[in-house]
Amino acid sequence: MVKLTDADIKTKEVQDWKGLHVFHFPFSSCSQKTRIFLNLKGLEWEGHLIDLMGNENVSERYLGINPRGLVPTLVHDGDVHIESNDILTYLEETFPEPKLIPEGTEEETQVLLDLEDDLHLDLRAISFRFVFAPPVPPKSADVLEQYGKTGSGTVGGQKDDWVGVEIDFWDRLNNEGITDEVARAAAGKFKQAFGDIDSRLAGRPYILGDTLSALDIAWFIYAHRMMLADYPLHRLHPNMGAWYDRLAELPAFAQEIALPPEIDAAFAATRAANAAAGTSLEVVGGL
Repeated sequence: MVKLTDADIKTKEVQDWKGLHVFHFPFSSCSQKTRIFLNLKGLEWEGHLIDLMGNENVSERYLGINPRGLVPTLVHDGDVHIESNDILTYLEETFPEPKLIPEGTEEETQVLLDLEDDLHLDLRAISFRFVFAPPVPPKSADVLEQYGKTGSGTVGGQKDDWVGVEIDFWDRLNNEGITDEVARAAAGKFKQAFGDIDSRLAGRPYILGDTLSALDIAWFIYAHRMMLADYPLHRLHPNMGAWYDRLAELPAFAQEIALPPEIDAAFAATRAANAAAGTSLEVVGGL
């Protein structure tokens, strides 16, 4: 699990905080996943919004809490934990009831959480091509330069190189956008991964069987984001589609995917524009 050492943390004030604190952003998929997990656990926590669109995540203060500049970040009684799936694992170990990683499934759960994590940059590429479609680069060259100077601190006492991966993604987005080739490759990865989840859901309500788990939370959020991009989930993966519909009716899930009317309208407009131009995810991704 990724827990920062005292030396990793530059924004020292958080080390005096008591209780559970979560730095997050409303539409961040990893933040949504973490909030659902916390709420299903029935835990009390204090939220600290980080404005990703305003690049608050690459501010000196936030990079002093999370050297990678990602959300969410969990602070528990002064200890700082980063990386959403590691946060889920930590919370499960610290607050074991109700169980969201059933006993005996730890290895299988980790494998599928690792697969989900491996698709994170692919999900981001799909999002910026088919959901957000921002008219201006989300991170300018000046912002990226500052990110590189201030970020890439230490994680676990060791020099961390993840900021370089982030800067490479944003730099390519600024210079090339999300090309058809990149979008097609990302869509293919999701089709394969969702196909595996669909098979697991044949004849049972949840990914691990009869029990709702962290895996359902993680993959539901990814399925939802892909559907915002017009991914044909119900056509390609009917078991997963039915599973998604059931989970979407649960309050803990429904509140996380609810969008303000203006955001919902903007996302719908992006889908409509892509469909009219023949550049939808279904067409570009060969789905």
